[in-house]
Amino acid sequence: MAFMLRILVLFLLLISSAVASAQESRIAAIVNDEVISISDLTARIRLGLLSSGLEDNEQTRQRMVGQVLRSLVDETLQMQEAKRNSITAADREIAAAVGRIEAQNKMPKGGLEQFLKANGIPESTLTNQIRASLSWNKLVQNRLLQDAQVSEDEINEALQQYNENSGQAQVRVAEIFLAVDNPSQEDEVLRLAARLSDQIRNGASFAAVAQQFSQSPTAAVGGDVGWMAPAQLGPELGGAVERMNMGELSPPVRSAGGIYILYLIDKKLPHSNGDTMLSLSQVVFPLAANASPTERNAVIAKAQAAADQAKSCGEMSRIGREQSPDLSGDIGQIKVSDLPAEVREVVLALKVAEASKPLALRGGMGVLMVCERQDAGDAAPTREQMADMIGKQRLDTLARRYLRDLRRIAFVDMRV
Repeated sequence: MAFMLRILVLFLLLISSAVASAQESRIAAIVNDEVISISDLTARIRLGLLSSGLEDNEQTRQRMVGQVLRSLVDETLQMQEAKRNSITAADREIAAAVGRIEAQNKMPKGGLEQFLKANGIPESTLTNQIRASLSWNKLVQNRLLQDAQVSEDEINEALQQYNENSGQAQVRVAEIFLAVDNPSQEDEVLRLAARLSDQIRNGASFAAVAQQFSQSPTAAVGGDVGWMAPAQLGPELGGAVERMNMGELSPPVRSAGGIYILYLIDKKLPHSNGDTMLSLSQVVFPLAANASPTERNAVIAKAQAAADQAKSCGEMSRIGREQSPDLSGDIGQIKVSDLPAEVREVVLALKVAEASKPLALRGGMGVLMVCERQDAGDAAPTREQMADMIGKQRLDTLARRYLRDLRRIAFVDMRV
């Protein structure tokens, strides 16, 4: 009886394994004459979870299916169109791209392959993604670059707009863009955007999520758009950014073509620059984190007295040596962009030899004084740089339209 029971258990295990194998080889989608299998989809989802830091559970994986499958369909269409135009990505180009990923993640040569293998992801899952991206970029350059040429009048207009915006606050923004190609997709894409936002707020890396899920060319650099005035982002995105604080994530924003998630990396005031160099002196009085209100008020009063007394950096240094030598002293030269966000705007508003109001500083409560300021004004872009920036934006728009047209004429059978 026991022997028969063991045979039955073994038989059931074999059936279960066969069913699982059959499920893995089932068709997830057919794109013209090519198949995307369930195993392809599963491996890409695992790669997305692993690289973005999203929580790996059944609920998250199920919610990613739609967006990841659409990405695989797009990559298949891109590869098919590249082949029709006799464009391929050479193995050496793919190897170079893998090498850059390893360098960015401080991995030794071959470390990425071992990392994928250890996590049960075929190396082809990543290399196929890279191959599609490289091939599509080549195709877009070959087919559309001529249509993205920029006229002298457009350069003049853009430079004039830049000069008009130069007196405004500048923001450095990162983006995740999720395309909405027809109204039926909007609710699903909005749900995905909300889930990605929740995961980022819970600790997932914005840059890694952008690299895996964003459908903008900025995905290659973690979504970083660079410095610009909010107005240059357009009314929807610019309005969202103006309501944000540094380090804050926007709610999903609907704009032309899709849904955006924005992250405000940094902000600089008009006529200020993150590369401005300051020489600072500080006096800091110790204050325990669990100090009582009475103790806190007493330390604030000491810091205010030091600010009132010091009329030069020399006096500031003397007060620090006499009253709190362990925490006080000259900081020396430092870039404004290297200062904590809560300190940056305070010191930028100070004149040379002017003491700040009492601030919470490392180790306690204190005051800062600017001893020297070396402003580095923003350099206006050259005509060549402006033409390149406009051309890239136009090429991105044309590439999106090209892919949208490929989707419209393709036979796509989504089975998942």
